[in-house]
Amino acid sequence: MRMTYIHQLLAALLLTSGAAAYAAGNHTHASQPLHGGVVAESNDMDYELVARPDALTLHVRDHGKPVSVQGASARLTLLQGAEKSEVALAPTGEGALQSKGSFQVAAGTKVVALVTLPGKKPANLRFVLK
Repeated sequence: MRMTYIHQLLAALLLTSGAAAYAAGNHTHASQPLHGGVVAESNDMDYELVARPDALTLHVRDHGKPVSVQGASARLTLLQGAEKSEVALAPTGEGALQSKGSFQVAAGTKVVALVTLPGKKPANLRFVLK
């Protein structure tokens, strides 16, 4: 009788773990950059930072699809050596937030982003530029 209980317990564990693996498989993210930037994930969303000397752009996706950024805001903190600068990004209307100007963006620059999307928890992201 004890052996039957152990077999039932093992069968239940196997069935439960298989369901969890199947559910996890449905929540994959497109962690590959689609715009040549660096990708980070938070709150089931993908954020791709494209850093150029003349513009900083943050693309926002949900399972690979662009998200409306109307009413969204983002603040980036760029850390390069001992230098620190802050940049506010505004919606572009194309699933991205952007700021144009002159930026020091070299390989190894660390970027901390705080992104607020309407109706979502704020996302705190970290990027290292390549």
